Amino acid sequence: MKGERVLYPGYFDLALGRSEGRRVPKSAAVPDPKLADLERAAKKLGLSYRTEAKPHPAQWIKREGRLVVTWEESKEDLLKKMAKKMGRKR
Repeated sequence: MKGERVLYPGYFDLALGRSEGRRVPKSAAVPDPKLADLERAAKKLGLSYRTEAKPHPAQWIKREGRLVVTWEESKEDLLKKMAKKMGRKR
């Protein structure tokens, strides 16, 4: 998985706190994000990605899936760009 970053919808969930798994600021988070929202954002950014039906280990009961993005820079930069493309309005 070198050069790949794994993203879960929970990273962008407005309803979650930082300690519960949200990775972006509340101002950039969206209500009830889905895997399809992450896919749309990745497409808008022109990123190469694939989806997997694997849940986040800490929230395995949700079974929301994950997005694996080809990305060489920092994960935090990717999260910021993805959040900006997802926006509050979907």
